[in-house]
Amino acid sequence: MGRHTLGADGPFTQPGADGVEQRPAAPSPSGAPASSDGLDWLPGWERDSGERAEAAAVAAPKARRRPSVFQMLLGFVGELLITAGVVIGLFIVWQVWWTDIIAGQEQEEQIARVKGQWGSQNETKIGRARTDPPPAVEHVTGIGDVEGIMYIPKFGKDYEHSIEYGTSLSQVLDKGAFGHYKDTAYVGEVGNYSLAAHRQTYGAPMRNVDKLKAGDPIIVGTKDAYFVYYVNSSYVVSPNDVDVVAPVPKQPETKPTERLMTITTCHPPFVSDKRWIIHAKYDHWVARSDGIPAEMK
Repeated sequence: MGRHTLGADGPFTQPGADGVEQRPAAPSPSGAPASSDGLDWLPGWERDSGERAEAAAVAAPKARRRPSVFQMLLGFVGELLITAGVVIGLFIVWQVWWTDIIAGQEQEEQIARVKGQWGSQNETKIGRARTDPPPAVEHVTGIGDVEGIMYIPKFGKDYEHSIEYGTSLSQVLDKGAFGHYKDTAYVGEVGNYSLAAHRQTYGAPMRNVDKLKAGDPIIVGTKDAYFVYYVNSSYVVSPNDVDVVAPVPKQPETKPTERLMTITTCHPPFVSDKRWIIHAKYDHWVARSDGIPAEMK
């Protein structure tokens, strides 16, 4: 059997048994002159493509110039703005949405706890409206101590928020509760029972304050009784107008003779540079053991 050998021209030859050699591989197209880049023998379109590729490879490093200081600074500022936008967006979501969820959960737990402490009650029976002097309530003084439960039927049948002593943001208002202004009357007493609550975020108990009209009931439930008030006026003031919570609203030197309620909340939403004021006047009370006020049905 023959063996492989490498001829002078490069292609393999294999002598046969009869000594006849195989034809070598076809050379480059005849007449194609030798070239240092090895591209000249290609057809025109292939040669052009190859030349462009080589030219692009040589030019690429030149095109990738180092950015200027201004360009680098501009890019850095742009990244900062994007990051700031993301952070602000997350803060808005937390402030507007997440705080409502947390405060809502806290209120559900607080209301359930308070009702459990007060004992069971028939919440379907309508109790008798009484106009004799209402029962005295306990004067709690600890920040966050629960005084009662707020019911505003205009805001829905399931509307319930705790009323707690003090107006601390972290300890009272940010938990979705109404806060009782210190040094104002307690519920059912002669004077001005004054409360504050959020209109936006943190449960927003007074989100729909603009829907309250004269004649709408506002009810405070305690361990022993329901105290029914009716809205008689509302208006907007500056935050410095503290006389709205005086014993006689807007008349701090006048001695009170009526049982009044005032609720203050922020206005307008997401600006809060004013205060929306709701005034209400006491009408009657219902013993908790006797049922619920007709206004809650």
